[in-house]
Amino acid sequence: MRVGVKPGQRVAVLSRVGALAVVVVGIGLLPWLSGRDPALSVLRARAAEQEPTPEAIEAVRRELGLDAGPITLLGRWFGGVVRGDLGTSWANGAEVLPSVLTAAAASLTLMGAALGIAILLAAAICWPTLVRGARGTARVRGNGVIATGLAALPEFLLATLLMLTFSVWLGWLPPYGWDGPKHLVLPALALALPAGGILGRLVDDALPAVFAERWVSLWRSAGCSPRSIALAAVRRATPAVVPQLGLVAVGLTGGAVAVETVFAVPGIGRTALGAAESQDLPLLQGSVLLLIALGVAAGLVAQATRRRLLGPGLRDQALTLPTAPAETTRQPVVPVVCATVLAATIAWGLALDPLHLDTTARLASPSWEHPLGTDSLGRDVLARVGHGAATTIGTAVLVCVASFVIALVAGLSPAITEGISETANAVPPVIAGVLVVAVLGPGALGASIAVALVSWPPLAAHAAALTQETRAAAYLTAQQAIGAGRAWILTRHVLPAVAGPVARHAVLRLPGIALALASLGFLGLGSQPPAPEWGSGLAESLPYVERAPWATLAPAIMLLILAALAVSLSTVRRT
Repeated sequence: MRVGVKPGQRVAVLSRVGALAVVVVGIGLLPWLSGRDPALSVLRARAAEQEPTPEAIEAVRRELGLDAGPITLLGRWFGGVVRGDLGTSWANGAEVLPSVLTAAAASLTLMGAALGIAILLAAAICWPTLVRGARGTARVRGNGVIATGLAALPEFLLATLLMLTFSVWLGWLPPYGWDGPKHLVLPALALALPAGGILGRLVDDALPAVFAERWVSLWRSAGCSPRSIALAAVRRATPAVVPQLGLVAVGLTGGAVAVETVFAVPGIGRTALGAAESQDLPLLQGSVLLLIALGVAAGLVAQATRRRLLGPGLRDQALTLPTAPAETTRQPVVPVVCATVLAATIAWGLALDPLHLDTTARLASPSWEHPLGTDSLGRDVLARVGHGAATTIGTAVLVCVASFVIALVAGLSPAITEGISETANAVPPVIAGVLVVAVLGPGALGASIAVALVSWPPLAAHAAALTQETRAAAYLTAQQAIGAGRAWILTRHVLPAVAGPVARHAVLRLPGIALALASLGFLGLGSQPPAPEWGSGLAESLPYVERAPWATLAPAIMLLILAALAVSLSTVRRT
């Protein structure tokens, strides 16, 4: 019997190739989309003190062959890639391939350490639920608060707090550099804690439903050991989470540009950001190409692992789906407290003027006149926090809703969107921000579009995994056999089974989206001064953190309260 490629597999391959081509071409056209002269940017990157005379700019243009136009340059670059040559840097003339491989080695080392810590942390989060469920000694209830609390910690803030605590105040670990295991500890922890919280929460959320299945009681009655039941339960709950593991793995490599920047780690994300800022096109193309290759490889490994875990049940459409046990409604005390604190702070700040300058009260400590102190220009911090909430929180909520809708649509056709999802996840929000800002210019609109473009892949992967398992359920095969239509099955069975878990996952991502928006504002790609925004407020106050920590802590605490609100909302369940 001749074995051929299935149509779904062919579509998935075409999706990956098409998404890769679109991103690489977009990167290649960045200097021309920005409306700035690439020769001028390269000249400034090489020698900032040199006068940009027309003769000097023309010399750079002739040297790099920019007169040939973007299409010709892209063709030359693709030809070099086929021969294993990524070209030379426009900024310093160095070979791109060794630079990219060196940066990738640093990022992969950091990713491996962070991923190992994240898996151990996820196992620790799930351990109490796993033990109770395997022994049948008590009602199984997941540790949602702890897991989602860790998942909601913003990496940028976590990195800053770790550096201040263990490097500046305690002096235990070095704050910057990349020379030995000591320099690996803090950035790995900054990346691992949120990732471990996400993985732990997803598995811990699935375990109670697994332990409520009939086979668990049958195995226990047959005398199976708790260890055997626990291992089988982990295997039963893991397939829907495996795609998230692949996305988390590549996200640790390319998406932690802020962490690499804080700790001065010479990784691939930081290299791509520097190349984008200097418009070093060959280095930027090589960096993004490697990021996308890592994303595609991680996605393929995750999909293969998931299919192996599910076994023939997925192929034969004979899966049984776990049904979550009924739970009593939890009193929403924490979300009410968090929402009240946020609302009160924002309302109080909105009553003040965020643009009023008082040069006689620069970096003033908190007082009755300025409850949260003032910044380096003498502006009231409370006023800027309150007015900045509309930009940060409001935009984050809109982006979160848009990502949820896109994820549901993409999850219903995973073969078409799988490659696009992997490619989008491999592009850090900062790089997406650079691309979007190159076209639209810096501002809140460009930042929100950039974050939305890269925020939906984790949700889409989760939705696709749940959709595939639901469609492969045995009872739905029986429904199709008796004539049930695809639309009826979709609206009555698939969407209800997928929407709830993905919505809770989207709420978990809300603090991360707010952080991504704040990171773009921190790098000058979001709302522009003097407009109040939490990210730009962090950037402006960091140089004075030891002298006036309240200016930095105010927007940081607001982001943490927002994270706590998202955590508490995601753990409130209906009866």
